[in-house]
Amino acid sequence: MPNFDSLFNAFVTLLVTIDPPGLAPIFLAVTSNMNRAQRKQVSVRASVIGFALLALFAVAGSSILSVFGITLAAFRVAGGFLLFFIAFEMVFEKRNDRKEKISDVAITRDHIHNIAAFPLAIPLIAGPGAISATVLLSGSFQGFAGQAALVGIIFLCLAVTYLVFLLAERIDRILGETGRSILTRLLGVILAALAVQFVADGVKALIAG
Repeated sequence: MPNFDSLFNAFVTLLVTIDPPGLAPIFLAVTSNMNRAQRKQVSVRASVIGFALLALFAVAGSSILSVFGITLAAFRVAGGFLLFFIAFEMVFEKRNDRKEKISDVAITRDHIHNIAAFPLAIPLIAGPGAISATVLLSGSFQGFAGQAALVGIIFLCLAVTYLVFLLAERIDRILGETGRSILTRLLGVILAALAVQFVADGVKALIAG
């Protein structure tokens, strides 16, 4: 069973990558013409789809990599660079601009029916960064107990995301533009540090192997 530090590190990594506070204004934008009950249905479906996808990569991430002949060490380096790029976007507020463009496309193409699956579940919740982080973490959570712990962490992160969706209006009001900007930059710096650690561990493993 992984120790507390590993569990906490995994939780922070996934939560920062998913970025629930940053999703709140996007959720409000893509559900702007819905009532509270409809928004709740969308938030439940999006959270379930996001959880299912990330849990799949948590359990079968290594197997999926082996099919393509990719070592976990190589994926750590590549995934670390990807997470660092996402952190860069967060610090310089590029990620929210991209998310808003995605949400605009979704509204014009399919206003309600599949909005929980796209863009909320994919790619905003279970996007490339979150999937990469999940696969990277799966390498440190071996065995049934480790995989169960990682799936539990994913469940907690998606539960937080679901609560943020339910409280999106209040959170957006409380944080305001300045609060969102500060929080996003702070989370971006934390994610950048975690990304560098992933790259360092991957390089060490490649050299050792």
